[in-house]
Amino acid sequence: MTQEYEVIIGMEVHAQLLTQSKMFCGCSADYADAPPNTHVCPVCMALPGALPVINRAAVEATIRTGLALNCEIASFSLFARKNYFYPDLPKGYQISQYELPLTRNGWVEIEDDQGRPKRVRIRRAHLEEDTGKLVHMDGYSLVDLNRAGVPLLEIVTEADLRSAEEAYRYLRKLRAILRYLGVSTADMEKGAMRCEANLSVRPKGQKEFGTKVEIKNLNSFKAVRDAIAYEVERHIRILEEGGTIEQVTLGWDAARGRTFIQRSKEEAHDYRYFPEPDLLPLEVEEGWVDELRETLPELPDAKMERFAQRYGLSRKEAWIVVEEQDVAEWFEAAVQAYGDAREVYNWLTGEIFRYLNETGTPITALKVSPERLAELLRLVDRGVINRNTAKAVLQEMLQTGRSAQGIVDEKGLAQVSDEAALTQIVEEILAAHPDEVARYRGGKKGLFGWFMGQVMRATRGKANPDLVRKILQEKLGG
Repeated sequence: MTQEYEVIIGMEVHAQLLTQSKMFCGCSADYADAPPNTHVCPVCMALPGALPVINRAAVEATIRTGLALNCEIASFSLFARKNYFYPDLPKGYQISQYELPLTRNGWVEIEDDQGRPKRVRIRRAHLEEDTGKLVHMDGYSLVDLNRAGVPLLEIVTEADLRSAEEAYRYLRKLRAILRYLGVSTADMEKGAMRCEANLSVRPKGQKEFGTKVEIKNLNSFKAVRDAIAYEVERHIRILEEGGTIEQVTLGWDAARGRTFIQRSKEEAHDYRYFPEPDLLPLEVEEGWVDELRETLPELPDAKMERFAQRYGLSRKEAWIVVEEQDVAEWFEAAVQAYGDAREVYNWLTGEIFRYLNETGTPITALKVSPERLAELLRLVDRGVINRNTAKAVLQEMLQTGRSAQGIVDEKGLAQVSDEAALTQIVEEILAAHPDEVARYRGGKKGLFGWFMGQVMRATRGKANPDLVRKILQEKLGG
């Protein structure tokens, strides 16, 4: 019988903080479209005699994040030098935090693979500086130091995750929190959030962890899922064959769908951490923490619970709306304008989400306002147009930004609700299809939908379907 195995996963996430200047100097942190090596100064280029100064805004962003992650906020913390040598690290060391981080011992709640609430413990969330960027070309590499020194928040979990799907849900929840706080765009595809997975596999029932590997620089949710799933399968295959797992650092080759070895795994002592001699200890007063706590918005979990209770959504449905703050605000404004939360939810997560996904449009750029959607839905409620026509009208609204009433009036889309006119159309259709009428009356009740389709086709989709259904039932005899 094949041995059952348990997967053990811990995540390290690096999120770039949205500050105007870098972590230890006054250079602009907005380097996205800047020419290489233009957002630099003696401090971030590590020129002799240059001294760092702590960015207060980055500290505040870290404290606010720590509070949102249910962390303890340290009244005393230290920056440390983390020594390693790469061309994109000008100093030959990175200023980070190690033994005394700014925040620690928190948690984030996700759902496990059985749909039950589960807390993922946060070991620490600390500040450090980003490295520069290497651009590899034909046989040589170029370095751009615009990113060097940009403030990074490193968030480290305990080894509490048990599957690729749990890791995926954790990252989605963390991204939502960071965006609600406004401390990071957390855009993985643009490098504003990067993550590493520490993974091991052990036989079920064994207390000791298996040999751990680290998968570095995963830059999309898909990469996280795929890389973890690949490594789990690889570990189990090696163990089943009696082999030994090597402790290494891995990269992920998305094109080939497999990991590859980058180097042997470093331990903490390899980095030779010691306190940063050019920076004083960071002391945080309790009153400052209280002030920052007051600035926290309604966070995703709290909003999810409120939406579920107030609007009659399941927690899963509420999360679909709440995960992106702009979507949550649009939804709530539409409910306020229209009144029926379930109807708004159905149109938002159906027709509107489909348009957003197909076009890559953010909801903040949507040409249909919440009030315009409410206007469209009221036209359906009053019987001016039916639901199928409303969908076509919404598509034009999404593309042009025009009002629903204007489109209906211009194109003559108003629903036919004249009972006498519809009765005549129904009678003509029944007279033209006597065989189908006989079969229906003989027990083929499934033909009712076919008759409905014939009437809708004859009226170019504008007939009031409820009235058509009533007339057909009368004429066909139920």
